[in-house]
Amino acid sequence: GLGLVNGALVAWGRMPAIIVTLAMMGIARGLGLIYSGGYPISGLPSWVAWFGIGRIGVMPVPVIIMLVVYALAWVLLQRTPFGRHVYAIGGNETAARLSGVRTGRVKLAVFAISGLTASLAAIVLTGRLMSGQPNAGVGFELDAIAAVVLGGTAIAGGRGLILGTLIGAVLLGVLNNGLNLMGINPYMQDVIKGLIILLAIYIGREWR
Repeated sequence: GLGLVNGALVAWGRMPAIIVTLAMMGIARGLGLIYSGGYPISGLPSWVAWFGIGRIGVMPVPVIIMLVVYALAWVLLQRTPFGRHVYAIGGNETAARLSGVRTGRVKLAVFAISGLTASLAAIVLTGRLMSGQPNAGVGFELDAIAAVVLGGTAIAGGRGLILGTLIGAVLLGVLNNGLNLMGINPYMQDVIKGLIILLAIYIGREWR
């Protein structure tokens, strides 16, 4: 639902996507803190844990969910007209609109899908914690941006692959794990990830 609101504000309100997304993040986080009073919500049903720590055979459920989401995203972007429209809007929205692409509807769908996948990630995280933590996920937006940029997606739009994003996420996971094993200060880890994002954007700009 919040994704649809974001999409409407961007598509028909002509508001910058990054500003709308950050504003909605603040609103959603504030509402979560108001609802919970800032305290974790416990006593969740046992089946919630299945999404975070469950297994199907030898495969962890979160990994299966991730692979399914990546596969669906790949098909959507690489094998459907909708995916071509997304790339076209990212490359040149005016040209896409003049070519007959209904840019408003495509943007609305993109933001709705983004909200859906964010909620799915929240369910997985809740299953791992087995409680509703009002402050869970703080800073995850930086990790998401870093994974996408490391995967070769152009911030300006029009270029990027799902496989690249998967590789970027894996690289970021290895980096985070390595920094933790090395005992690097968590605050310094944010600095390092920020520098990596800047470097990846700069390299991507040169290649573009």
